[in-house]
Amino acid sequence: MKYLIILLISISLFSCKEEVKDKTSSKKLTAQEIIDKAIEISCQGKCDNAVIEFTFRDIKYISSRNGGFYKLERIKMDSLDEIHDIVSNKGLMRFVNKMQVTVPDSLADGISDGVNSVHYFAQLPYGLNDAAVNKKLIGEDEIKGNDYYEIEVTFTEEGGGTDFDDSFLYWINKETFTLDYLAYKYATNGGGVRFREAYNPRVVEEIRFVDYNNFKPENKEVELSELDQLFTDGKLKLLSKIETENVKIILPKD
Repeated sequence: MKYLIILLISISLFSCKEEVKDKTSSKKLTAQEIIDKAIEISCQGKCDNAVIEFTFRDIKYISSRNGGFYKLERIKMDSLDEIHDIVSNKGLMRFVNKMQVTVPDSLADGISDGVNSVHYFAQLPYGLNDAAVNKKLIGEDEIKGNDYYEIEVTFTEEGGGTDFDDSFLYWINKETFTLDYLAYKYATNGGGVRFREAYNPRVVEEIRFVDYNNFKPENKEVELSELDQLFTDGKLKLLSKIETENVKIILPKD
């Protein structure tokens, strides 16, 4: 009987160790799982079918999505004319004072990229599950006392736009799964590196929005993974503030 009790205790202790091990291993999330959770927290399942309107630097932006269909708009005044650009699954269309005009091929990519870029940053992390996005968990770090996952993002050439070779790094809070910091390296106009700190978080119709402090390092050859430490050490220069204003959301009726 004594040996039976010892055996049962040993089995019980072994089982407890196995449960702890399984519980620990389940916390090791993949890059895909981290991004999925970040989008879930930010969008609450609303982004796929929402109409999102906002103003950035006195220019109006509107995005409409319905399943696989999307339409990204930019409406601005140029001198006395209203210029309305629309990027969708069908390509680029431009209207001047509500009349459609032909866009030269030499300008089309630049216009489309300009529209896409503002919508992309304003609605992060939504968009990080697009087919052209490659995600990799490259490490974990601490910024201002909070722990973060570091997710590297690159793009495939097919579907990745004209700037597909740009690279990004996202710091996602391990506790809240909010995207609090990001950095990117770009090649256009001589190239450069930027680091952004999110602030002013707010929720509109259950969708989370933030503004950004936009920084740059002294050396544009610095690795993106070094920027969080440079930020912590106060060695980045504040260039601008990226502020999304007058946010309005229209959700489909049930």
